Amino acid sequence: MPVDPLRRLASFLVPVDGSEAAYNALAVACDVARRHRAKVSVLHVIEVPRTLPLEAELGPEAEQGERVLTSAEEIADQHDMQIEGSLVQARDAGQALVDEAIDLSVDAIVMGLDYHHRPYGAFALGRLPQYVLANAPCEVWLIRYAPLPETDTGAAGGRREKAR
Repeated sequence: MPVDPLRRLASFLVPVDGSEAAYNALAVACDVARRHRAKVSVLHVIEVPRTLPLEAELGPEAEQGERVLTSAEEIADQHDMQIEGSLVQARDAGQALVDEAIDLSVDAIVMGLDYHHRPYGAFALGRLPQYVLANAPCEVWLIRYAPLPETDTGAAGGRREKAR
């Protein structure tokens, strides 16, 4: 009888930045966690510029972070899950995420990535996912969503989808 590899995962950490990809990753984590009675934590990191003290008052950024966490709680509610949310200020989001994963002893970090079209079909992972992949002491799930259909402006000025 095959063993379910997800059964050993008791806790997930999902970084949320307000993007659709992050919220979709949270939904995936909630669905998996609910089936396996696991815990989900979310983290929003405010990166503080080096020109400011780490404890600087960043009112607008903190308010935005609270909105992001509120949206994350609403998504978790839709998936019948309770989550723990944290808002931290740090110099580097990757380091803060890895530190939080260590502090919480999570079994997996689940990250959603937006699709970004690059010239000549190149794909750049980005600084945050690269750091987390290199330094996290747990499993890391990267969920890269499919690109949106490309649109092109036709001769009449209307928009149409490109054929593939």
